[in-house]
Parts: sequence; C-alpha cells; structure tokens
Amino acid sequence: MKAAPSAMKSLMGFHQTVMNETDSSLDSLTKELIAVGIAVTTQCPYCIEVHVKGAREAGADEAQVAAAAMISSLVNAGGSMAHGWMAMKIMDEA
Repeated sequence: MKAAPSAMKSLMGFHQTVMNETDSSLDSLTKELIAVGIAVTTQCPYCIEVHVKGAREAGADEAQVAAAAMISSLVNAGGSMAHGWMAMKIMDEA
C-alpha cells in the first residue's frame, strides 16, 4: 500500500466491486466458493484466507469449502494430465 497506493487502491476497489455487486447473477456464497477454488489453484495463502473467511461469513459450511478445494484439485490434476500427454507427444516426435 505504501509503495504503490494508487494501484493497490484500484485493486482493492475492483475486489470490492466484483465481490459485492448486487446486480450479479451469482450470490455472495457462490462467488466466495469460486474464489476459494481459484485461490487454492493459484496457491495464494492470503487469498485462501480472505475467501475462506468470506465463504464462512456468506454461510458456507465445512463441506462446501472442502468441495471447492477438491474441485480445484480435480481441475489441477486435469491440467497436469493434459501437460503430461503433451510431454509424451513431444517425446514421440523427438
């Protein structure tokens, strides 16, 4: 915040707008669970903390947060499998 106050203010404002907009077709709980899954995927401990707490405040239970984390794990595994396939294809071509 100290070194880049304008950029950080903009980023935090964007966060607030996206997560708090009332004209979205997604409710707060859904948004927070999506954010939990993405935070787990990007492996950002600060984002995980913010969005798990946000999910809890929006009414999430333990099973819902676990499901978001498991879906994230599934998608990451799919990406690893696809890249593994690519590695094998390149190996065959080499």
